[in-house]
Amino acid sequence: MKPEETLLRMVQQFSLLMTAVFTAGSWYQYDWFMARSVLIGGVLAFGSFLLLMRDARQIIDRVSRSGDHVKAVQKMEKIRFLVKFYAKLCVFGLILYALSKNIDLHMIGLVLGLSTVMLSVIIVVLSRGRKIFSVQSC
Repeated sequence: MKPEETLLRMVQQFSLLMTAVFTAGSWYQYDWFMARSVLIGGVLAFGSFLLLMRDARQIIDRVSRSGDHVKAVQKMEKIRFLVKFYAKLCVFGLILYALSKNIDLHMIGLVLGLSTVMLSVIIVVLSRGRKIFSVQSC
């Protein structure tokens, strides 16, 4: 398995673990209201991360298969990626809006859940990324 794939898999696993720990901790420390908000935020952030990862892989795959038309394909893929990214961001905002209108959410819990992927990326890359890539470069 490539080092990048290993790192991405570790980020995914750590993000799910962190969401579970934050949810359980919120339930234990506060109540189900807070824990549910953490869980909703964690699931939304993880889903968004998976979609972004899939789009990045599609770009890499299409550009690598482009052959002689690399510059044109790169430009087209860049535009496609940005359009899809902002469309998903709008959908994500609408989902958050709909959830906040229909379900009572604890905003601090929601933000804590939404931050799990970002925290996972930082922790995994700082702790394991250097080890993975330093072994590869030797």
